[in-house]
Amino acid sequence: MTTAEKTKYPGVYKDSKGNYFYQAYLGRDPITGKKVTKKSRKASNGKPFTSALSANAELSKIRAKYLEQSGQANYRITVKTFMERNFLPKYKADVKQSTYESHEQSFQRILDRFGDKRLEDITVLDCEEYRTWLLNNYSQSYANLNYISFRQVLEYAVKMDFLKVNVAKKTKAIPKGRTVQSFWTKSEFEKVISQCCIEVFEQHMNFMLIWLYFMTGMRVGEGQALKWSDIDLKNKTIKIFHNIDYKNKHNYTINNYTKTASGMRMISIDDTTVEYLKRWKKAQRKMIKSEFVLSYDGEPIARSTVQRILIRYAKLAGVTIIQGKGLRHSHASYLINEFNADVLTVSRRLGHSSPDITLRYYAHMWNRNDSILANRMTGNINFNPAKESKVNFNGNQLIKKNS
Repeated sequence: MTTAEKTKYPGVYKDSKGNYFYQAYLGRDPITGKKVTKKSRKASNGKPFTSALSANAELSKIRAKYLEQSGQANYRITVKTFMERNFLPKYKADVKQSTYESHEQSFQRILDRFGDKRLEDITVLDCEEYRTWLLNNYSQSYANLNYISFRQVLEYAVKMDFLKVNVAKKTKAIPKGRTVQSFWTKSEFEKVISQCCIEVFEQHMNFMLIWLYFMTGMRVGEGQALKWSDIDLKNKTIKIFHNIDYKNKHNYTINNYTKTASGMRMISIDDTTVEYLKRWKKAQRKMIKSEFVLSYDGEPIARSTVQRILIRYAKLAGVTIIQGKGLRHSHASYLINEFNADVLTVSRRLGHSSPDITLRYYAHMWNRNDSILANRMTGNINFNPAKESKVNFNGNQLIKKNS
């Protein structure tokens, strides 16, 4: 074989000119006993491969076709083989690293349950039993995530011609379920920050973290990635243009994008927040050198650290324990209930892709806003009723008599 560089896909290579091709051993011919290998630089449509992913997709089809023609498909392709050789490399190439890592346990669960089973042998009953098992062992939303992953695996097997139908689609999907996100009211937030002693460096950082998330509505990853260069204290704005893929303090990536395109935003901050940021910046510089706002050792904080801080101070204040995203909900509640902010303003501040998303999560928070209108409507209409009838009534005689 020509000297070439291996890719993440088994059997797919890139030559010295940057062109992709596949070359793989498929097995032995059942009649002659000779090795069967396939190699090509072009897809079935005659066009050269433009990526390792496209070459792998073509090789997957070639493998499936060969095994089907040789009568070996049902005997060789197990769920484990298919997932490790075809599905997982493809999925990893399609999504962000953090997304892949968040779904790894779901895929491992599939391997644990179906790994040694042949793809063709998975029945509707197997799918239904797996669905029931997920619902009995996990929350509805987490069961939903796992079953979606299972369906994705089988759907890709259909696309790659390893299966003719996705039997999991013959079962009922698991509804995601409505989850109510806990958040802090203004009074609860005041109780929490009252527990922080800002004279202590670590607690000063904890205070700044809680305050900043509550007052800006940033996503946890956006706050982790926030740098001092993103904050304009003079013009009182924060530029939220980054998020983070975080594994540990020595292994993280700051991405030049947010969760969604509309998440790239500039928000205004109040004078109080500006003053608190100035004080924290000064205190931080006395202790460490860091480009990150929320840091007490020079590196960005971990998501787990954010959660530990929230738990610690919620317990001290005697309020509901919330998750990091709960501070984002707290900010929305604060804007709506304290300042009667309109949906478009809240949507832009949170970085939602559309006001519809905002309404989906926060519509219930506006349900008392009409009381303000009702108060304003009182006595707003002025008129004097007629002192005598100006209508010649020719209607129902009974009504006329009673009148």
